[in-house]
Amino acid sequence: MNESENRSGGPGFSHLDESGAARMVDVSSKPETHRVATAVGRVRMGARTLALVADRALPKGDALTLARVAGILAAKRTGELIPLCHPLPLTDLQVEIQLDEDGVRITATASCVGRTGVEMEALTAVTVAALTVYDMCKSVDKRLVIEGIHLTAKSGGKSGDFRWGGPKQEPADASQ
Repeated sequence: MNESENRSGGPGFSHLDESGAARMVDVSSKPETHRVATAVGRVRMGARTLALVADRALPKGDALTLARVAGILAAKRTGELIPLCHPLPLTDLQVEIQLDEDGVRITATASCVGRTGVEMEALTAVTVAALTVYDMCKSVDKRLVIEGIHLTAKSGGKSGDFRWGGPKQEPADASQ
């Protein structure tokens, strides 16, 4: 049974073995390619909190710098955090944090030369950076909202390139 078939021989889950138990997929036969993935997310907050973040005047310190570092560290440990993810040798990881009218926008781009994609590393970086902003701000704002974490682009590998088309983009067909 190949990795895209389930126990009944039809299309199925690649992370299940013949008995239905979770397993890490064997990617050793896949060619190494350059892979890049970008993810985004936001932390929405009140104007007073946003001003404290911008002035780097939160009681806990500089949320922007700490969130960037936390995102980088988390991406490097994705294989330890997500049970079936392969540990990847990242060749680059950029975490950008920008202030907007009602919060903080986080963008992470991960790159590697490998046999599997870096989507989870980019998503993990954004998620942990957002959680760090939340932690740094929670003492001054109880209405923080983490929202919109999603993959915006990926390239490399057999499945080819992907670009997010925005909220009106049709959801993926589960059979694909």
